[in-house]
Amino acid sequence: MPRRDFIQLGVISVLGLGFADILRLRANAATPKKQVNCIMIWLDGGPSHYETFDPKPDAPSEIRGDFKAISTAVPGIQFSEAVPKLAKVADKFTVVRSICHKDPNHGGGNHYMMTGAPTPVPVACGAFVTFHPSVGSMVSYARGQKDGLPAYASMPQVSRSGGPNFLGGKHAPFVIDGYPNSPAFKVRDVVLPKDISESRAASRRELRATLDHMKRYSDKLADDPAVSFDEYYQQGVQLVLSPQAQSAFDIQREPEKVREAYGRNDFAQRLLLARRLVEVGVSWVTVYSGGWDHHTKIFESYKGDGTKAMDQGVSALISDLDERGLLDSTLVLMLGEFGRTPKVNKDAGRDHWPHAMSVLMAGAGIPRGHVVGATDAKGYYASENVHSPEDFAASLYTKMGIDPAQVLHTNTGRPIQLVNNGHLIKELFA
Repeated sequence: MPRRDFIQLGVISVLGLGFADILRLRANAATPKKQVNCIMIWLDGGPSHYETFDPKPDAPSEIRGDFKAISTAVPGIQFSEAVPKLAKVADKFTVVRSICHKDPNHGGGNHYMMTGAPTPVPVACGAFVTFHPSVGSMVSYARGQKDGLPAYASMPQVSRSGGPNFLGGKHAPFVIDGYPNSPAFKVRDVVLPKDISESRAASRRELRATLDHMKRYSDKLADDPAVSFDEYYQQGVQLVLSPQAQSAFDIQREPEKVREAYGRNDFAQRLLLARRLVEVGVSWVTVYSGGWDHHTKIFESYKGDGTKAMDQGVSALISDLDERGLLDSTLVLMLGEFGRTPKVNKDAGRDHWPHAMSVLMAGAGIPRGHVVGATDAKGYYASENVHSPEDFAASLYTKMGIDPAQVLHTNTGRPIQLVNNGHLIKELFA
């Protein structure tokens, strides 16, 4: 540790701060001062680290698989040939190859990576469970709604364990369903019905306020359903009447050249819509993509349209944000709940494997063109600079300007630490 840091440690300890506090302060100092918004690309099912960002070209064929390793824009870093467009922009992001955990089930793995907390009891493989607030909901809780826009949005559905738990329904994601590649695409609940003018809607709100004399409990511990209903109602009104929302959700305003660059498919157009949302101040957007649970014919799948759409769309998103000067204030993540087994199974697929996974991270001060950590020679286990989901969550919260060590209280008053024993991934703050 440098001598200057030892001196700072001595000075700050007089103020009653510990070593962990100093590390957090230093991390915050390395985080951009401008508000950071986040786009999380969630590949549900568990994408293969072998067929994306951690190929093993020297491993036996039953581990290596059908794809070759290719060079990227960064000398010495190789990706799978299944993601050639991401390889060309590898100088704009970091891949963490050493995040891992021990839960091989979709339900538990989703919860762990979405919340930074393991499930307190084992859950079924396909379970949709919530024992702790998701990162997106916590960001909504910390920041709140702005200019009528939701703080947390998810497309085209809520991801498993992507909800607010005890933070309350107002911090659940605003779900944007539908097919944005369609010329007729419109975001539901954002425009007034044709037969109701804005002035008529305003008069109805005034009438409702006059007639509604129901008792309201403001204490969160009371958990009054009527309070939650009023909060939903108010959010809905603000969303419908917000000019920022009307503009951001109208993807038809994008030039055709930009839409083509992302790719003319619904997944890619959701990425473009996510860029439009963070551009106007939406704090957290999850873009959900299912179908990454490849127990059979994994190599055929990775040669197919789904992987091509991901490769083109995500590379275009990162480049677009960079060209617009938004990458410094936008955190981009791409991950799933775990990686895939080293050995290809009898059905030409790979099974669940939480002991190794790759996570793409870009923007918000994250160094460009880096790889953090490593797996062993055959990709079985994270072996260098190993990090837990708690470390991942602590790093995300710090990037978003939220203290991961803070203590929250459930609606019964029970204290819960936001992230328990999470350590920052220091390379993300270099």
